[in-house]
Amino acid sequence: MHWTRDLPTWPLHDLSRRIRHRPHDWHVQEGGAGDTILLIHGAGGSTHSWRDMILPLAEEFHVVALDLPGQGFTRAGTRRRLGLPAMAEDIHALCDAQGWAPRAIIGHSAGAAIALDLARRMTGSEGRPPDVIGINAALDRFQGVAGWLFPVLAKVLALNPLTATLFTFGGDPTTRARRLIRGTGSEIDARGFTCYGRLFSDRAHVDATLQMMAQWDVTRLLDHLPDITARCLLLTGAADSAVAPDVSARAAARLARAEVICMEGAGHLAHEEAPEAALAHIRRWLSSA
Repeated sequence: MHWTRDLPTWPLHDLSRRIRHRPHDWHVQEGGAGDTILLIHGAGGSTHSWRDMILPLAEEFHVVALDLPGQGFTRAGTRRRLGLPAMAEDIHALCDAQGWAPRAIIGHSAGAAIALDLARRMTGSEGRPPDVIGINAALDRFQGVAGWLFPVLAKVLALNPLTATLFTFGGDPTTRARRLIRGTGSEIDARGFTCYGRLFSDRAHVDATLQMMAQWDVTRLLDHLPDITARCLLLTGAADSAVAPDVSARAAARLARAEVICMEGAGHLAHEEAPEAALAHIRRWLSSA
């Protein structure tokens, strides 16, 4: 995504700024005052995923949303650091450099896995690990044949320099985005479909997402779930066809302090389909600390 061309029509662009912190050129959206809440989108997303949550949260908190390396408006300094532990390390370093000590980290899908990995590394605003809120958290290993086939396929696609170009061709991008998102059980607003269409038409964004998939491995994080002492809230969409709700239930059983709430009628993008309901759960849970 091009900063000058695309940002002026991006949701909440007035909150955007660039931060150069090696190895990446980060795009963040920042607003509000008080304890820091860090927002991390899922694979293939961007800060626009939080477009209906940032301002309400900024009424009570200092909110920071970022684009993952290579995705949205963040420029990746290297393609070798797009896996789970490397991204967590780089986000942790960015937070330290900016003086952000999050009280809570909210992550969607793969962003929830990053949030949990960060909770292992960080000391939050109250001298303890930050709370973690995972929305349809992608916290599962591939099973059976998929355990070797999917990672290998992702690596093959990511290594082919033509893959990202071919992915961005063919038909109206918003129509393709609508078809893909509806396949995850979600129905979002027109602006959301348009934003995803723009992202899926951007070669650099698609390439970084493929690289993230190729390097993705939650095995070490899953092994460490019992060691994570952070308070955790796992929100699931009952209609999520991308990450089954029982993935969060299994993870919660292994975490020291976890609660699971299922949002009826919501799919994988539950926070975009029903932001007011998601916010109500988040506010209630944070206030119960």
